Amino acid sequence: MKSSFRSVLALALPLMAGNLVEALYSLTDAFFLGKLGAAEIAAASVSFNFVIIMIVVGTGLSNAGTTLIAQARGRGEPEAAKRYLNQTAGFLILASLGLSLMGVALSGPLLHLVGTPSAVFAFALVYLRIIFLGLPFSYCYFILQASMTAAGDAFSPLRVHLFAVGANVILAPFLIFGLGPFPRLGVAGAAIATVTAQGLGALLSMRILARGRHGLRLSLKDMRPELRTLALVAKIGLPSSMGMAFEAIGFTVLQGLVNRFGPSAIAAFGVGNRIISMVSLPAAGIAGATTALVGHAIGAGDIDRAHRVVRASLLACVVFLVPPLLLSVAWGGGLVRFFVDDPEAVRLGAVMFRIVSPSILVFGLFIVLTGAFQGAGATRVIMTLSIVRLWAIRVPLAWALVLLGGLGPVSIWYAMFASNAVVAFAGFLHYRAGRWTRALAPEPPRVKIAEIAVRGVDSHGSDRLN
Repeated sequence: MKSSFRSVLALALPLMAGNLVEALYSLTDAFFLGKLGAAEIAAASVSFNFVIIMIVVGTGLSNAGTTLIAQARGRGEPEAAKRYLNQTAGFLILASLGLSLMGVALSGPLLHLVGTPSAVFAFALVYLRIIFLGLPFSYCYFILQASMTAAGDAFSPLRVHLFAVGANVILAPFLIFGLGPFPRLGVAGAAIATVTAQGLGALLSMRILARGRHGLRLSLKDMRPELRTLALVAKIGLPSSMGMAFEAIGFTVLQGLVNRFGPSAIAAFGVGNRIISMVSLPAAGIAGATTALVGHAIGAGDIDRAHRVVRASLLACVVFLVPPLLLSVAWGGGLVRFFVDDPEAVRLGAVMFRIVSPSILVFGLFIVLTGAFQGAGATRVIMTLSIVRLWAIRVPLAWALVLLGGLGPVSIWYAMFASNAVVAFAGFLHYRAGRWTRALAPEPPRVKIAEIAVRGVDSHGSDRLN
């Protein structure tokens, strides 16, 4: 147990730091935009939900790469690990370009769909379109993080993230407020600073991967699509991507509900969710470490070691989550006030933390379990539980409490508490059943897409791929 705990921490700590740096992208915007007014910070909050939908698709697909690379290394197959890196990278790059263009084209209709207030709409539209243009940069970083985490190296992605967020923190005030020779761009300046920083991070990520590290090297030749490998990436990546995407869409529907209550409620909801996301970062980092370590153990055929890793990860989650959650309950309103000086937003934020924070620990433990499921390739259960959490529990319960109970925005936070608790319990039941450890069968023979056109007929008249 002690050895597993040390292994988890060795990989999880830099992942936690990397997740913290990632959160600083949005928190930097929130901090500076909050100085402009409630409408400006609300624009970033409304946009955030749509960007997350695009981001989680890339996260799910890149997690498939982590699973496959880790299991290949556990089996002692370095060439297979390299192949998985390149195939996942090609898939992600093409997906990011398509999603970026789609996001820019649909930004206006999406904001209308969730009933964005007129005072916020113009700011949100500019911010969202610029952020969508930078989506491929984020996906390049996902490729680096997925491959290096699977290899047990979480420091390389961390260094890239530290550089990128440093650039964002420096650029943001200059572009938002027009300091020095820069024009005052407001909300657009925040988005441009973020995308510029992400672009620098993408360049560094691709440079590291092209040079090769830990036996993993990116090359255009090896990125040529191979049907069987891409099918395996899709089998693992798409369910978790779909689950997270539907979950993010659920948050967007909730954003539409929040929008009914005006800019103060939007600001409280947006800032509160960002702070809760930061408090939950240790769980996300531990889950990432769990994915890599469980994948390696299962690849090596050591199921007992996989269970030891999960137990150590759950313990680490409790250690890291309890202190910040206690602080958020005690001083939630003060945390919101740090970002936006709006009395009503501060009041609503304080109520939100008192209701939701206790459930975050339980949900954090569930996040760690999903890391184990991901490492084993059992992503369908992740998809199912993610969809149930938002669409079967949180969204209908929140709307029911608003429309029938007349509780206002507090309804959403009661629904958050209930959905976190129920889904976490279901996740523990699935873990105890043990079927998740047998999710992946051996990969079938590889077939390049270019070879599909070459077909033959055997002596019995059946088709076969040559």
